[in-house]
Amino acid sequence: MTTTSAPNQATPPNRSRRIISITLAVIAALVVAFFVFANLYSDWLWFSQLGFTTVLTTQWIGRSVMFVVGFVAMALPVWGVIQLAYRLRPVYARLSSQLDRYQEVVEPLRRLAMWGIPIFFGFFAGFAASAQWETTWLWFNGVSTSTTDPQFGLDTGFYLFGMPFYAAALGFASAVVLVCLLLTGVVSYLYGSVRVGQRELRISKAARIQLAILAGLYLLLQGASLWLDRFRTLVEPSERITGPGYVGTNAVIPGQTILAIAAVIVALAFFVTAFLGRWRYPLIGTALLVVSAIVVGAAIPWAVTTFQVRPNELALESQYYQRNLDGTKAAYGLDNIEKENFQATTTAQAGQLRNDAESTAQLRIMDPAIIGPTVRQLEQYRAYYQFNTPLDVDRYTINGQTQDTVVSLRELNIGQLGDAASWQNTTLVYTHGYGMVAAAGNERTADGDPVFLEQAIPGTGFLTDLNYEPRVYFGEQSPPYSIVGGPEGGENIELDYPLGADGGNETRTTFAGNGGPSVGNVFNRLIYALKFQSEQILFSDYVNSDSQILYDRNPKQRVQKLAPYLTLDSDPYPTVVDGRIKWVIDGYTTSANYPYSSGVSLSRAIADSNNPAPTYALDDINYIRNSVKATVDAYDGSVSLYAWDDQDPLLKAWQNIYPTTIKPWTDMSADLMSHVRYPTDLMKVQRSMLGVYHVDDARSFFQQDNRWTTPNDPQDPATFQPPYYLTMKMPNQDDPSYSMFTSFIPASQGGQARNVLTGYLAVDSNAGNQQGTKRDDYGKLRMLVIDSSTTVPGPGQVQNTFDSDTNVSSQINILKQGQSQVLNGNLLTLPVGGGLLYVQPVFVQSSGDTKLPQLRRVLVAFGNKIAFENTLSEALDTLFGGDSGANTGDETVTPTDQNSGTGGSSGTPAPTGDYAAALQEARDALTARQAALTSGDLAGFATQDARLTAAVQRLLDLESQGQGGTASTTPTPAPSATPAG
Repeated sequence: MTTTSAPNQATPPNRSRRIISITLAVIAALVVAFFVFANLYSDWLWFSQLGFTTVLTTQWIGRSVMFVVGFVAMALPVWGVIQLAYRLRPVYARLSSQLDRYQEVVEPLRRLAMWGIPIFFGFFAGFAASAQWETTWLWFNGVSTSTTDPQFGLDTGFYLFGMPFYAAALGFASAVVLVCLLLTGVVSYLYGSVRVGQRELRISKAARIQLAILAGLYLLLQGASLWLDRFRTLVEPSERITGPGYVGTNAVIPGQTILAIAAVIVALAFFVTAFLGRWRYPLIGTALLVVSAIVVGAAIPWAVTTFQVRPNELALESQYYQRNLDGTKAAYGLDNIEKENFQATTTAQAGQLRNDAESTAQLRIMDPAIIGPTVRQLEQYRAYYQFNTPLDVDRYTINGQTQDTVVSLRELNIGQLGDAASWQNTTLVYTHGYGMVAAAGNERTADGDPVFLEQAIPGTGFLTDLNYEPRVYFGEQSPPYSIVGGPEGGENIELDYPLGADGGNETRTTFAGNGGPSVGNVFNRLIYALKFQSEQILFSDYVNSDSQILYDRNPKQRVQKLAPYLTLDSDPYPTVVDGRIKWVIDGYTTSANYPYSSGVSLSRAIADSNNPAPTYALDDINYIRNSVKATVDAYDGSVSLYAWDDQDPLLKAWQNIYPTTIKPWTDMSADLMSHVRYPTDLMKVQRSMLGVYHVDDARSFFQQDNRWTTPNDPQDPATFQPPYYLTMKMPNQDDPSYSMFTSFIPASQGGQARNVLTGYLAVDSNAGNQQGTKRDDYGKLRMLVIDSSTTVPGPGQVQNTFDSDTNVSSQINILKQGQSQVLNGNLLTLPVGGGLLYVQPVFVQSSGDTKLPQLRRVLVAFGNKIAFENTLSEALDTLFGGDSGANTGDETVTPTDQNSGTGGSSGTPAPTGDYAAALQEARDALTARQAALTSGDLAGFATQDARLTAAVQRLLDLESQGQGGTASTTPTPAPSATPAG
C-alpha cells in the first residue's frame, strides 16, 4: 500500500501579515527603547563624571515612586468602583431599548474597558503625581524655622513645606473621588442601577450606597480643603497687602471655618443616606452649603468691607499692615537695613572731597557696557575669539592695593570659522578659548583706551605672573560639544593659541583634565553619536581610547542641572582663584508661600538696561535667599556648590533631599572669598520691594505718600537703571568697601515722576579674604533717606542738565565732527563731600564698521553745578573750585591730540568762556536767520545775517589766539539769499 503525503498548505496571508506587523512593532519598540536608554545613560555618564550621581538618582527615584503612587492611587479606586458597579447591577432589570443598544455596543469591549479605563486614568494621574515629587520630598524633609506667623501661631515651615503638599494631596484625592463618582454613575446607568424615566429617578440600593459614600468622601475632602484655605489666606494677595486684613481675619477665615464644618456635616448626611436611603437631607444640605458659600464667602466680606472697614480703614487695618511690613521685610532680607536721614550738601567748595579721596580713587570711568568693542579690537587677535558684552567687573589685590577691574574671557567663536567649519575643526581642533583680559576700571591711557592689567596671547600681566591656567574650555560661548584628550606623548591636535601671521607659529595642546565622560569605547561613542546626531563621533580615527566629550559647558547650565532647585543669578562672572579661572554663580532659594509677605515678579524686578526680562519656572515669589554660591572651573568644568546661607530653611530641606552635594561655605578658600560679592539680582529684587516697604510704620504704609521707584536709565529711558559695583565709603562707614549701589526717585502715576533723589541704597559686597570667616559687614544694607528740605537732582535730571548745557553741547558737537559718534557711559552716583556726586564718562567712536570707543571727556555734577573736562581729575578740580582734594586714577594722564575730536585722538579741550559764548551766539544767529527767511522777514534776515557774520569772525579771532576748538568746528554762514516773495 502506498501513501501520498498531503501537500504543504501555504501560510494564510493574514497570519503572515500579523507576523510582519508584530516584528516591525517589536523592532520599532526596541529602537525607541534604545534611544530612551541612550539619553538616560548619557545623563548618567555626565553626572557620574562630575561626582553628582545622587542628584540624578534622587530625581529618578522621586519621579518613579510618585508615578507609582499616583498610578495606584487612581487606577485601583477606579477599577474597584467599576467592578462594584458592574457586579452589583440588577440582573433582571428591565431596560429601555436605547440602553439595550448601548449595552450591545459596550459589551464586546467590556473586559477591555474594565481594565483599560483604570490604566488610562492611572497613567495620567501617575504623570501628574510625578511632577509633584519635589513638593512631596520637601514636605517629608522640611525643617522648622523657629519663626511663627502672627495669625495662627504656626511655624513658617508649615507654609513653606507642609501647606503646598497638603494642597496638592487634597487636589489629587478630590480628582480621584470625582472620577470614581462619575464612572460609578455612568456604569450604573448603563446597567440599570440608575434609571431615569417618567419624571422619576430610581437608584438601586447597591448603587445608592456606592454613590452616597463617594459623594460623602468628596464633601469630606472639600471640607478639608476649606479648612486648609484658612491658612492659605496668609499667602494670598488681598486688596492692599498679602495676607488677611481686618476682613480676612474677622469674616473670611471664620466663614471658611463654618463652611468646612458644614461640609463635614453634609458628608455625614450622605453617609447616613447610604444606609437609610433618604436623599432629601443630603441634597438639601448640599444646596444650603452652596448658598452658605455665597453668603459667607462673598456677601459678608463685602458688607464688612463697605460698612465697617472703608470708613475706618487706618484704625482697623493698622495691625495687619504692620504684619505685612514685618513679614515682607523678613522674607526679602530687609529687616536689618540701616537707615540714615541724609541732609545732602549741594554747594561745591575747594578741598571738599579730601576726606573721600579713597572713594574717588576707584571711581570707574571705563564703562563695561561700552568698551567691549575697544577690548575686542585690541585683544581679540583672531576672528574665532570673542568677548561677552557687557564685560564683567571684579577686584584684585595688586601690589598690596585693591584694584577695581573690568574683566572678560577670550572665548571661542566657531561661527567665525567660515569655510573651515568642518566637523573635525569645530569638534577636535578649536576646542577652547584662551586667557582673561583685565583692565583698570579707574584708569585710561592718553588715547582714551583702557589700561590693561592682564592682556595678550600668550598672556602678560599680574595674572600671568601668578602662573594661572588660561585655557577656557567651559564658558558662556563654548561650542555645543568638543572631543578632547589623548594618550601621553601622542600628537597634539587642539589649537592652543596662534602666534605670528597666518598661523605660522600656532601652538597646539592636548586637554589634560577630567572634564567630560569618556568616549574611549565603541559603546559610549555610539551613545553620543545618537545624542548629538553625529556619525563622525563613531567613525573618526581621531577619537581615541583617552578621549573625553565636553558638553553642557555653559556655567549656568551646568549648575542648574546639578542644583535644579536653585534660581540662578543672571550675571555669572569669571575670576581667577587659586591659579584657575572660575565662574562664580549665585543661586537663590525662592518660595511663594511665606506668610504675610507681598509677592514680586522676579523677571520684571531684575530687568534693566543690562538685562532683558528672563523667564522663570517660579516667577511670582514672596521669599528669596542667596543660599548658594557655585563655582565652575573654566578648564575642567568641575562644579562646587557652597551653602552660603546655611540658616536658610529651604536650603536645609534641599540638603536633606540631596545630601553630600553641597559643601559648607567654610570650605571656600581665602582667594575665593575675596572675589565673591553680593549678587546683582537679589539687590534688584530688594530695591523693587523697598519702593513701598522702605517705611517702618503702618500709617506711612497706608498713606503711601512717600512711595519710591528705581529711576530709568538715562541712556535707555524705557528700562531701569542697573545697580553698579564701586569701591566706596558710605557716610557712616569708617573705610571704603567694595559695594553695590542704587538710587530712588519719587514714584508717580502716568509718567509724571519728579526726577529728584529720595533715597540712596548701598550694600556691602566685600566678604573678606580669610577662609572660614565672613566680614561682619558683608551684606549690610545701608540706606540714605534724602531729607526733603534738600533737593538733589536725580539721574534723569542730571542727564538732562548735561545734554542741555550750552558749554557741554558745544563741546559734544566738536566731538561729533567728521564720522564720530558720542556715547554716554554709566552715570555713577557717589556719596562724597557731604552730598552726592555724579560721574559720567563720555566716549567717542567711529560711525563706520570699525568700532573703537575711546574715553574723551568726563562729566561730573554736584548739586546744580557741572563740569566737563578731559579727565576725571580735571573735572573734579573744575567743579570744586580748582582743587577738589580728591584722588583719581587718571591724575597723571595727559590726553594726546587735545585739539582733535576725531576717533583716534584723545578729545578736545573745553572751550573757554569767550569761545563758548561766541559759538552759542553763532548758533542762535543761524537759527534766527533761517526763521526770518522762512517767514519772509527781509529786514530780520539781514539783521541776523550780520549778527552771524560777526559771531563767526569772533570765533576765528579766538582760534587765532589759541582759544576754543579747531577751525573745522566753526559754524560757516550759509550763502546770502534773497527771500522769495
